Amino acid sequence: MPARPALLIPRKLSPAVLERARRDYDVILNEDDHVFSPDELVAACQGVDAVLPCHSERFDAATIAALPDRLRIIANHSVGVDHVDLAAAAARGITVTNTPDVLSDATAEIAILCMLGAARRGSEGDRMVREGRWNFWSPAFMVGRQVTGRRFGVLGMGRVGQVTAERARGFGMEVHYHNRTRLPDHLEKGAVFHDTVEGLLQVSDVLSLHCPATPQTTGIINARTIALLPERAILVNTARGALVDEAALIAALASGRLFAAGLDVFRDEPGGNAGLAALDNVFLLPHIGSATFETRDAMGFRALDNLDAFFADRTPVDRLV
Repeated sequence: MPARPALLIPRKLSPAVLERARRDYDVILNEDDHVFSPDELVAACQGVDAVLPCHSERFDAATIAALPDRLRIIANHSVGVDHVDLAAAAARGITVTNTPDVLSDATAEIAILCMLGAARRGSEGDRMVREGRWNFWSPAFMVGRQVTGRRFGVLGMGRVGQVTAERARGFGMEVHYHNRTRLPDHLEKGAVFHDTVEGLLQVSDVLSLHCPATPQTTGIINARTIALLPERAILVNTARGALVDEAALIAALASGRLFAAGLDVFRDEPGGNAGLAALDNVFLLPHIGSATFETRDAMGFRALDNLDAFFADRTPVDRLV
C-alpha cells in the first residue's frame, strides 16, 4: 500500500476538518497554535508533501526558496493569497490553491455589521453602556446616519462583493460598483457600473472594499481618494488592511471629513492600529469576516478537496499556480 502524503497543518482548524484530514493524510500539527516564525515555518515543512496554511503563514520568496523539494502544494485555508509569493511558488513548481466561494456569505454579513456599527455609532454606544456612562437622553443624543436609500459603493465586485451588494439591497440601498471588468446583467442585478475608481468614489455614501491586496491596490484608499468621497461618507473594509493608508484615514475621521469607518482588517495583524482604536467613530473587529462554525468547516473541506484532487493527479478546482 503506498504511503499517505504527509500534511502540515500550521494552525488549529475545526474538529471536523482535522478528522477528515487525519483520515486521508499523515497529519503534522502545530499543537499550541502559535504563529510560526519564518525559520519555524521552513523547519516544520521539512519532510512533508503538502501544507495547509492560513493567511498568518507568510510564504515570501525567501521562505519558498528554502522549502524542501518534497513539498509540492500549498493548499491555503483562505481566499486571499497575498501572504504567498505566487511567482516564487511557480518558479519552484509548487502548486498553490485557495478557498473561494465558501466564505462569501459570512464575510458579507460582517461587512453589513461594520456598516451598521459605523453608521449608528455602535462602538461608541457599546462602550458608554459598558462603562456606566449612560446617564442622559435627548433627541440630539447619539444621532447617527441612516443607510436606507443611500448609495452603496462596492470596490471589487467578486464573489464577496456581489453577496454584500445583495445584502445592501435589502436596506433599500442603491448599488454602485467598480470592477476590472463589468459584470453580465444576471450578476450585475441593476447595479451601476463605474469604469474608474474615481467615478465610484464620488457617488459612494458607503464605500465597501472587496478587492484583493495587490501592488496595484495597496494604499488605494488614501488622502487623494478619500477626498473624492461625499462629505461624511462611511468606509467599510473587510478585505485587506493593506488597501488603506491608515494615517490618511485617521486624519479624515478626526476632521469629520468621513463620518465613520467599520473595519475588520488592518495593516498590522494581530493588533490593529492604536490611532484608529482611539477614535469614537470607528467600529472595529479583529479580522473575523469568515469566523462562523459553518464557514470554517467549509473552508477546511475546500482546502482538503484541492489536496485530494492534487494527489489523485487531477487539477484542483481552485488552483492559482
